[in-house]
Amino acid sequence: MTQTKGERSAVHGAIAAVWRLESPRIIAGLVRLVNDVGLAEELAQDALVAALEQWAGSGIPDNPGAWLMAVAKRRAIDRIRREQRLERKIEEIGHGLETETGGAEFDAALDPEQIEDDLLRLVFTACHPVLSTSARVALTLRLLGGLTTDEIARAFLVPEATVAQRIVRAKRTLAQAGVPFEVPAGADRAARLASVLEVIYLIFNEGYAATAGDDWVRTDLCQEALRLGRVLAELVPAEAEVHGLVALMEIQASRTRARTGPSGEPVPLPEQDRALWDRLLIHRGFAALLRARTIGDPPGPYVLQAAIAACHAQAVTADATDWEQIAGLYEILARTAPSPVVEVNRAVALGMAYGPERGLAIADALTGEPSLKNYHLLPSVRGDLLARLGRVAEASAEFERAAALTRNEPERQVLLRRAAELAEQGR
Repeated sequence: MTQTKGERSAVHGAIAAVWRLESPRIIAGLVRLVNDVGLAEELAQDALVAALEQWAGSGIPDNPGAWLMAVAKRRAIDRIRREQRLERKIEEIGHGLETETGGAEFDAALDPEQIEDDLLRLVFTACHPVLSTSARVALTLRLLGGLTTDEIARAFLVPEATVAQRIVRAKRTLAQAGVPFEVPAGADRAARLASVLEVIYLIFNEGYAATAGDDWVRTDLCQEALRLGRVLAELVPAEAEVHGLVALMEIQASRTRARTGPSGEPVPLPEQDRALWDRLLIHRGFAALLRARTIGDPPGPYVLQAAIAACHAQAVTADATDWEQIAGLYEILARTAPSPVVEVNRAVALGMAYGPERGLAIADALTGEPSLKNYHLLPSVRGDLLARLGRVAEASAEFERAAALTRNEPERQVLLRRAAELAEQGR
């Protein structure tokens, strides 16, 4: 029976949803077999093409993930045969997959324990420090998020060709460096895990407060980072920092609806309508933070940042915020993971807890920091502290400087408006 256009569209939409969900596991399983990330993705894509061709007529099978895995593994076997190598491996992985896909082969194709192990290996491979940060982000979204190069390009406001080049070079770099498809152990594990967490949080932050463009918030990136964080927490449940990152993202994501005004402009935290905060996400964040603390490790940077976010979430109103506790947590964070950006945030917390003079002293000391030369939040913070001290002309100049540095248009307009208001007060 001939399908209507609407039916075909529904099937393609369902296939896209299945692919987004299952592709990381399929690619992970294939990398273990062929030991090549690029080839594994190519074989997985071949399986997707087969699904588009066959499911449109036969319908989506009961276990689509297993169907895709079985077809992809068969393509891997064919590839190995063509290259006339690894005959022993053909015998091992080919057994039970030589007949038409169905029934028992599906269960074998999706052995849960093996797939989860492979998925964790893929996470560590995609985020390997041998790759640049931008390459790690692009490869992670491609392999683990199932996003197309076009979707990644639109999310980060860069040309599609740029993203495609990053992904191709990343795969080539992994192959040339001989990066093993494994979960690191010992001292290397902590450093590699930190790289994974950094990539996930970078993705989240680009969605939470876009660095450029006409939108202040990109919910799709936040959701993708949250999904990756939750998956990682299931794969390594004994890692406190993983739960800390998930807690931080859950609580920050809870504010999404309150973070923009009617025209898409940014709404600062103290001015947000807290009734719009998502209580379910806050609850999930608190639960993840509790899991992190239960593990018993000394609090790392993500656990500490999650604890700070929890302080804000607990406050019914902005005035009820326990800024002294937040300032104390920033003191610990500054010792645990010192950085100029942490110092900027510590200036805000101390300014709120103990008066703007305390905060301004820290912010002023950062003005010569080279890494903050183009960081628009430093002059923005200084502007706010100066305004609270009544130094409105200086504050206005700082907000104008912040506006010139940001590449996000809604944020620029808010900063310019604040500068104008303060300039008017000074007349």
